[in-house]
Amino acid sequence: MLSSVPHRLRTRAATAALSSAVLLAASACAVANSDGAGDAGAADGSTLRIVLAEEPPTLEPCESSLTSTGVVVRSNISEPLVERDPSTGDLDPLLSTGWRQTSPTTWTFDIRTGVTFHDGAPFTAEDAAFSIDRAVNSDLACNVDGYVFEDEELGVEATSPTSLTVTTAKPDPILPLRISFVEIVPRGTSTENKVREPVGTGPYALTGWQTGVSISLKRNESYWGEQPAFPFARYVWRSESSVRAAMIAKGEADLSTGLDPEDATEENSIAYPNNETTALRLDGTQAPLDDIRVRKAIGMAIDRKAIADTLFDGLAEPAAQLVPDGVVGYNPELTSQPPQREEAKRLVDAARADGVPTDRQITLVARNGQFPRVSETAEALQYQLGELGLNVRILMSDTAAHLEYQLRPFPEGAGPVALLIMHGNQAGDAAFTTSQYLLSDGPQSTFGTQELDERIAEAGELAGPQRQDAFADVLAYQNEQVAQYAYLAHMRGLLGIADSVEYEPNSATGDELRLAAVQPVKGQGR
Repeated sequence: MLSSVPHRLRTRAATAALSSAVLLAASACAVANSDGAGDAGAADGSTLRIVLAEEPPTLEPCESSLTSTGVVVRSNISEPLVERDPSTGDLDPLLSTGWRQTSPTTWTFDIRTGVTFHDGAPFTAEDAAFSIDRAVNSDLACNVDGYVFEDEELGVEATSPTSLTVTTAKPDPILPLRISFVEIVPRGTSTENKVREPVGTGPYALTGWQTGVSISLKRNESYWGEQPAFPFARYVWRSESSVRAAMIAKGEADLSTGLDPEDATEENSIAYPNNETTALRLDGTQAPLDDIRVRKAIGMAIDRKAIADTLFDGLAEPAAQLVPDGVVGYNPELTSQPPQREEAKRLVDAARADGVPTDRQITLVARNGQFPRVSETAEALQYQLGELGLNVRILMSDTAAHLEYQLRPFPEGAGPVALLIMHGNQAGDAAFTTSQYLLSDGPQSTFGTQELDERIAEAGELAGPQRQDAFADVLAYQNEQVAQYAYLAHMRGLLGIADSVEYEPNSATGDELRLAAVQPVKGQGR
């Protein structure tokens, strides 16, 4: 993994570890629109204050694989059975104390005792079975179902209060990793509607969500694990990075997600690897992008180092694959190359000589706010591809319009599209990338090949070193034989942090901001 930029001497507590959602209608319960509990004590340092880039669309735990939801909910309000250490990739026990494969298609999980939910109800294996069934097998259309479990149903059974079995249709060597994405909720949680006011086992409980204003949490005094340092936490949101940075500088916030490079300084931020990779997805069903020579030429023409150094302020590493180092399947032999414009132009010229309409307009679709200086990045790509004789126009879109290009079913009649994507592999295994972005019918893939599909399926059945090697071969095969993607960079994020707190970000910080890992600086009140 990329290492963080040094930032003052800090001894922080160690951390224990694309699609959109619709904002649900406000509940009549007082907690839904009250916001008093978490505000108390802000002046004396008892409240941890976080400013987000956007208001979460939902706090439903089964949507915690959505970054905007997970950054509040995951391992703060609710917890999974298993958690992945983002630094080592190891799976660690959480609400499950151990697990084992008891048959080719069955895994058994031992359930931790002495855990209670925020409402005082004891946590048992029946709650774990209910949570998995609700997130994966129900009609709730949870993001975790499609992204993590690929819409496959599971058999779940609590065989005793402290034992759970999970059965798959076919052998799944990474089922515990998938289970780490299921946040546990109590039995009785609605299976017909997604919840606005989640109840979990985490170190903090929700006390108020004032729509459009703030979300407040209170420390769970009955938490089974180590108590967090701050009695209260409060989230607010400001869309402008400069405003979030100013709040850090003025002492109005302790932490801020997603600062832009121009707003970040050594005094107000820490850089961290955020697992995000930027790339162009090339629609190989439309001429001229249906010719692999043109697709390869696009990849050869991009000056990744110049983009990373100039537009990303060095907060990125030129990429040659969709996953960063540290993800199972990362191929160290795939390295970013300098631009090869002459060879790229030769490929385009050869395609043109064979009748490929290389002058047909290609639409480069990017999303406003996708990452800092995204419009300038699109313009740089337009210029670099124009040097090959390709006709590229830029379409900057909002989130909803971008999703129409990103997810199946894709817009009809759009013509050849080069979509600027930013993919984050939260799980640490290439299976989650290949199933979404490389399979012929993947929800974020425009095309593929039968050979690539077969290679992905075979790799998914393996474990250990064999799995690593097989997925590394898949990524190499995609580059050589399919070339659906032209890569830009593995990105780094910038976490705003005030002098009032100590926190060590890691590669998961952009997706889950663990409040229990934040400590007040010595001398600060709490």
